Amino acid sequence: MSSEFKDPDDASSIYEEAPLEADRHKWIESQKTGFDLGKFAISDWYANHWYYFCMVKKIEHLLGNRCWQEFSDTRFGFLKSLNLEDDLLADLILDRIFWLRMENLDIIIWAREWNLPLERVMEILELIDINSARLEEPALS
Repeated sequence: MSSEFKDPDDASSIYEEAPLEADRHKWIESQKTGFDLGKFAISDWYANHWYYFCMVKKIEHLLGNRCWQEFSDTRFGFLKSLNLEDDLLADLILDRIFWLRMENLDIIIWAREWNLPLERVMEILELIDINSARLEEPALS
């Protein structure tokens, strides 16, 4: 898929993918306990993993790894076009979002503690705009 997708019908949907992840979580947690945790495990996944799941999907979309309908207002592959992958500071910030589940304030505090250039950190955070990954959690039936 090119870095600028043209057909939103080709994009994946977070709302279709999330139940699959919730089911995986239910299976894993049920295996740990030795019995089916059912809706409890599904609710647990949404309560504890939904936002981070959306954050990861937003980063995937911005990097051009996978196109998500919910972020179609953001250019697919946008970060690759900026060559942020070759920018060590941007790479560190992306790692903190993707792997450590840090949010903007966490990253700003980290940058201040490490005496990093706050103006550049803020510029990168604005480009990523991770707060737009705060999608409404679907209603569970």
